[in-house]
Amino acid sequence: MGKSYEIAIAGAGPAGLAAALYLKRAGHKVTIFERFDAPKPVGSGLILQPTGLTVLADLSLLDETLSLGSRIERLHGTDSGSGRTVLEVRYDARRGRRFGLAVHRAALFGVLYRAALREAIAIETNVEIETLKVGERATLVCGNGRRLGPFDLIVDASGARSTLRRYLGDAAMPRPLAYGAFWASLGWRGGFDKRALLQRYDKASVMVGVLPIGRPELGAQEMAAFFWSLKPADAEQIKAKGLDAWKARVVSVWPECEAFTSQIDSFEQLSLARYGHHTMTLPASRRLAVIGDAAHSTSPQLGQGANMALLDAAALSHALAHAKGLDDALDTYAKARRWHVRVFQALSLSLTPFYQSDSAALPFVRDRVVAALARVPPGPQLLAAMVAGTVIDPFRRIGLAELQWPALG
Repeated sequence: MGKSYEIAIAGAGPAGLAAALYLKRAGHKVTIFERFDAPKPVGSGLILQPTGLTVLADLSLLDETLSLGSRIERLHGTDSGSGRTVLEVRYDARRGRRFGLAVHRAALFGVLYRAALREAIAIETNVEIETLKVGERATLVCGNGRRLGPFDLIVDASGARSTLRRYLGDAAMPRPLAYGAFWASLGWRGGFDKRALLQRYDKASVMVGVLPIGRPELGAQEMAAFFWSLKPADAEQIKAKGLDAWKARVVSVWPECEAFTSQIDSFEQLSLARYGHHTMTLPASRRLAVIGDAAHSTSPQLGQGANMALLDAAALSHALAHAKGLDDALDTYAKARRWHVRVFQALSLSLTPFYQSDSAALPFVRDRVVAALARVPPGPQLLAAMVAGTVIDPFRRIGLAELQWPALG
């Protein structure tokens, strides 16, 4: 093992918790600082791709996660007017028995948080970090003037609107994307494929999705993440027209979704997600490592966000364990994640307008090219690798090997 460090982690989301677990187990002294009064999940559902599942297996948390999630074998999208299949991606197109796992964000958070408690990782809440001072070591300064530290390393896992990354010369906030979505976590209903992310499109301005996400905790009811794309700027206008008008619009696009809209009694049940795009050029230096959405944020179109965060956590721990010193470790971490992050950020940014935009031409191309690509080799394999997060191998440079899928049955 490399040298033991005193490490502060800003943020108790999946990125911060996973990093804390790796680093504590490697022998470092770790403290998590969370700005909320209690650590908690934000959002509805997500898909853990083969990349994220591999990291959870490395953390010995896969079985617990599998017990809560819903195994996803394919992504399927149809045109609302013609009923034509315009998206068909199967995880096993290249490697048999590969799959994704859809989970409630509360389930993933709970698995990681319980593990952190078992490891007796220190977590301080109600800590609003404002500034970072770096000298021989690093000190965090709170809004009330309280100073935290000094530490050998700060890990910024504070999310897309991070203020700490400006100490690496990146003060930019994510560039807002035109479309966001209404999300809701609702009770699962029959009549939908329980092993698929299903989507229905009307050009690129309307996308409705249903994702089975298992249960937030053992004993809870099975749930679905239900989403409807929209421009965040239009949300108030939609609300002004009334809930019944919005429900009617949803059902006109996908009649079977009345099984979910009937569970919505108020706009208060819907969360408005806003998406932005930002990629740090240099996510680590000067006693600061930036991971997760703080380092790279984008639309959820390829479903990579939480998975990238888990890979970042594994990469940072591996770099610290094998590098000659802290500066070398931070450089190694940045290099290990550089091309995987850049490729998937570029893919997400370029593909999003085909599914969420005002364009008439892009969905026309999508409905023909993507549909054809899904049928003709090596198209299915390429689409599967894009969704799985493995177009570029993310594992070798961070000391991991992909899960042995057949062993999972």
